[in-house]
Amino acid sequence: MSTDTTPSAGTDLPVKSPCVHVCVLDNQDICQGCYRTGLEISHWGRMTNPEKRDVLALCRQREQASGNVFVITPPS
Repeated sequence: MSTDTTPSAGTDLPVKSPCVHVCVLDNQDICQGCYRTGLEISHWGRMTNPEKRDVLALCRQREQASGNVFVITPPS
C-alpha cells in the first residue's frame, strides 16, 4: 500500500480543516483555536481547495501576529 499523498495529475486531495475544537471568536471575529474568521469557518465546506489553502496561509499569519506561537527547539 502506498502512503504517497502527492496529488496525481488531475487529482487534488481534500484540504483538511484547521479546526482544533477550541471555538472562541474574539472581538475581531477571529477564532482563538484555528485563527479563521467566522465567515471563513461558515464557508469552509463550500470553498475550493485553492481557497482553503489561501485561508490556511492567512491563519498562519494571524497566529504569528497574535504572539501565541510556540517554537520548539532541540536542546543544544
